[in-house]
Amino acid sequence: MSEILRVERVTKVYGNGILANDKVELSVKKGEIHAVCGENGAGKSTLMKMLFGLEQPDDGEIYVKGQARKITSPSVAIGLGIGMVHQHFMLVDELTVAENVVLGYEPKKGLVIDWDKAADMTREVGQKYNLEVEPGLVVGDISVGLKQRVEIVKALLRGAEILILDEPTAVLTPQETRELFAELKHLRDAGHTILFISHKLGEVKELCDRITIMRAGRTVGTYEAADLSEADISRMMVGRDVVLKIDKAKAAPGEVELSVRDLEYTGDLGKKALRGVSLDVRKGEILGVAGVEGNGQRELVEIITGLREGAEGSVTLEGFPLLGAPIRESRRRGMAHIPSDRMVYGVAKDQSISFNILAGKTQDKRYTGKVLFKSRAIERDMEALAREYTVKCESAEQTVGMLSGGNIQKVVVAREMSSNPKLLVADQPTRGIDVGAAEFIRRRIVAMRDEGAAVLLVTADLNEALELSDSIVVMRDGEIVAYYPDTGALSEEELGFYMLGVKRQTKEEVSGVVHG
Repeated sequence: MSEILRVERVTKVYGNGILANDKVELSVKKGEIHAVCGENGAGKSTLMKMLFGLEQPDDGEIYVKGQARKITSPSVAIGLGIGMVHQHFMLVDELTVAENVVLGYEPKKGLVIDWDKAADMTREVGQKYNLEVEPGLVVGDISVGLKQRVEIVKALLRGAEILILDEPTAVLTPQETRELFAELKHLRDAGHTILFISHKLGEVKELCDRITIMRAGRTVGTYEAADLSEADISRMMVGRDVVLKIDKAKAAPGEVELSVRDLEYTGDLGKKALRGVSLDVRKGEILGVAGVEGNGQRELVEIITGLREGAEGSVTLEGFPLLGAPIRESRRRGMAHIPSDRMVYGVAKDQSISFNILAGKTQDKRYTGKVLFKSRAIERDMEALAREYTVKCESAEQTVGMLSGGNIQKVVVAREMSSNPKLLVADQPTRGIDVGAAEFIRRRIVAMRDEGAAVLLVTADLNEALELSDSIVVMRDGEIVAYYPDTGALSEEELGFYMLGVKRQTKEEVSGVVHG
């Protein structure tokens, strides 16, 4: 196979002095699926942004089809045959599939847009590449898997020969992932080249032909996927051995800590987001919540943690009613929350690590005097927590926004877990972070359970759900459609059937999640 893309000694330094890419090397062959793996902060995202024209290198060269190119914008990248499907889809939910696909490239009939032609173009590309989707469907009404298909069709319509896919399976069921892989292999066999960015090493091994591994902004090397094990990949990514499976003792659940009864919620657009949800989380137990995103998990978490109002039903923490209670009171009574979006709800990115870990502890007498904060105690303890939670930083006074995603998540975890909570609501706790940081956080969650805390774990990562959860529920269309009191014999495939609506348990089976 001939080389279609080459990166030579590319370096990128951001204005704050962070060296994101340091003489990076990458060689990609035409007609291959090529993985780029590395920890958060390894430089993958910066490299992909430069290939798509969202960032500019400070040094080095990028060659496309053998010619040095200056990729100064996404439109230049598209002109060179490079397309990118972002982790967070760039679609307009209110528009149809065809309207999204041709957005900015609308075919004209005289002075008006030819929507029939747009639908035909969408249909033709879909049929050609085995990515068929109905052009007239409204994007907001289709599944996550189909939305991703629309993004790929949109890129192909613009002439993409090289497709960059950023964490493409993060929100897919196993069945949807299988479909995507079949589609990507079809594209590869048709001569397209795919750059595949993922933290899911099993998928990398299953799908990809070759793997380039990055660490600390530099290229470790490029290898044939068949020649590496998952342990080999993670070791080169992190620089040490990583345990890919968390061993934990069997749970010994105690009394009910969190009780949710008949929870109903209707969103701003009149759509029913929660339909009579009831569940209990017991001390010393991790209750997992699985489901395709958009099926009520976010509303459930935000209502429990006080970020969303307007629900009917009841939510209690050790008998104390949480609906309508101030968040400060919920935290005072022992609730901690790792939010799904660390940058929006988890941290103040322009403030220091110390400031972010201290948030929520300002009434603690260890840190607050009659008039002023106790600066020495704060400095001592915040530095100690940063070390304990292995936050990679120069000091606890470093600005959080300068950290990698995995280290920002560790700051959130350090704040929430160091409060010794009775209940931890962990929403996508390892999303978008590397295997090393994920291993650390998962071990901490299990340790909290072993110390007697109740844990409500909401995750789109089914491997994580099965590995950590003692019992598990599946949500679909705002309801609990399955409950497994023991996850020992449960598979990702089985969970996927409930997530997609292929299977559904009886009301009696589901009611087992209520213990009080």
